[in-house]
Amino acid sequence: MKRECNFPNAVRGKFYRKGAALRLSIYLDSAMRRRLERIAKKKGKPVGDLVNQLFKKDLAVLETRRRLQGRGAA
Repeated sequence: MKRECNFPNAVRGKFYRKGAALRLSIYLDSAMRRRLERIAKKKGKPVGDLVNQLFKKDLAVLETRRRLQGRGAA
């Protein structure tokens, strides 16, 4: 590999967009995906909405647990 590369026509930050929302792709194993699809279908909502709901609940539990541990409990 070359020690230095020359990019004469390069433009720094060409695709940078301040405040652009980052969308994460989450890859699930097939069994988990099927489970979530089944639950979402029963609830009549998209899988993405179900996953967001589950994440929000889990994060709330983790934050509560962390606050309690900070007080010396549990």
